[in-house]
Amino acid sequence: MAGHSKFKNIQHRKGAQDKKRAKVFNKLAREIMVAAKLGNPDPDMNPRLRGAIIAARAANMPNDRIKRAVDSSKENADTVYDEIRYEGYGPGGVAVIVDALTDNRNRTAGEVRTAFSKNGGTMGEANSVSFMFDRIGLITYPDTVASMDDMFEAAVEAGAENVEEVDENFEITTAFDELFNVREALEKKYEEAANSELIWAPKNTIELNEKHATTLLQLIDSLEDNDDVQKVSANFEIADDILERLAG
Repeated sequence: MAGHSKFKNIQHRKGAQDKKRAKVFNKLAREIMVAAKLGNPDPDMNPRLRGAIIAARAANMPNDRIKRAVDSSKENADTVYDEIRYEGYGPGGVAVIVDALTDNRNRTAGEVRTAFSKNGGTMGEANSVSFMFDRIGLITYPDTVASMDDMFEAAVEAGAENVEEVDENFEITTAFDELFNVREALEKKYEEAANSELIWAPKNTIELNEKHATTLLQLIDSLEDNDDVQKVSANFEIADDILERLAG
């Protein structure tokens, strides 16, 4: 599948994300704060925190905002954030996974349920759709750091499962529990990764018609607009011509 990302559906419409930059920064800051609270505030000693900072830099989050997020882990020491996963179905039978960080489970559950119901979806029980996905690590490097052969050899030696070259980037996939080890090994050999995250990779995808695509993207936007929601993953594909019409 050279030239086409299997994970394209997970990060839909970058332009839509850019329009919500302030909200995206708030979500990244929350992840940084929680990662710092749960472990060492030094990113060199805390793989999750380092990953969160890499993601923040990839989103062009200012360094002073990143520092404030780390510092706030001490200021908000009494605030407890729970990591919660919600699952359900969207228009066209698309499976949707919502990862959230919240200090109020009841509030977040009610808001997520409302987003599903108002946008043609239905929130399900725990594990109702997650079996349709693999929980894996994804590391991204620009393809200028090495040749494909050299990157593949280095990544596999570090414990990665696969490497693909997509849109001038290397997409390196790892087992769920090997993400941080692989990333650190590659960063010793090359530069800091452009991105590093745990994702829900769909085993199969559903291609949507324009009607279902319109409503599904409204559902995803509604979920992503929630301050407690960190990521939304879904097993869909939308043809480029439909995406162009929707973007227009």
